[in-house]
Amino acid sequence: MRHYLFNLFFALLLLPMAACHAETDEPYKAGVNYEILPEPVATADPAKIEVVEVFWYGCSHCFSFEPKLNPWVAALPEDVNFVRVPAIWHPIMKLHARAYFTARALKVLDKLHEPIFEAMNLKKQKLGSEDEVADLFEAQGVDRERFLKVFNSKGIEMAVDLAASKQPRYRTQGTPEIVVNGKYRISSRENGSQEGMLKVAAYLINKERSAIQQ
Repeated sequence: MRHYLFNLFFALLLLPMAACHAETDEPYKAGVNYEILPEPVATADPAKIEVVEVFWYGCSHCFSFEPKLNPWVAALPEDVNFVRVPAIWHPIMKLHARAYFTARALKVLDKLHEPIFEAMNLKKQKLGSEDEVADLFEAQGVDRERFLKVFNSKGIEMAVDLAASKQPRYRTQGTPEIVVNGKYRISSRENGSQEGMLKVAAYLINKERSAIQQ
C-alpha cells in the first residue's frame, strides 16, 4: 500500500512538468518564428480566418514568392480568406498600390497581376508614372479612359489610404510578409525561407481554427 501511494504521489508530481513540456513542445514559437501583434487588426470577413500577404510589385522577393504562394492559396480550405495588401512606405509604392486596386476594381486582377510583376522585375520597367501604368493596362486590353477614371476615383484613393494605415499596425518590416487573422506577423527572415513562412502560416491558421472551435 505504501509503495502504491508513493507511485501515485510521484505521478502527480510529474503532471505539472508534463503540462509544461506540452506547452513548449510546439513546432513554431512566438518571438522566434512569428510576432504577436500588440493590437489585433480588423479583418475583412470576421466569419473567416484571414491570411494577408503584404507585397510590392517592385519587390524581387515577392516576385519569386508568387509561384510558391499561388498553389498554397489555391489549396486553402473554405474557412480561410486570402487577401493581398500592397505595401506603402514610398510615393512610388502608392502609385503601384493604386494599380493593384484599380485592377481589382475593374475585375482584371487575374489578368494584370502577373504582367505588372513581370514588367517591374523582368523587363525592369519602373512604372513610375500614371501614364506608364496606363500603357501597361492598355497593352493588356483595358480601355485607357476607363482605366484612368477608376485609377483616379475616390474609391481607389480610399482603398490605398486604408492599405497605408495598416502598415504600422501590421508592423511591416519588409516584403513579402504574411499576417494571419490580424494577430500574427510572419516573415521569411525568421523562418529561413519563403516555404518556411508558409509552414508557419499553416500552423497559425490551425491554431486560430482550434481557438474558434473551443
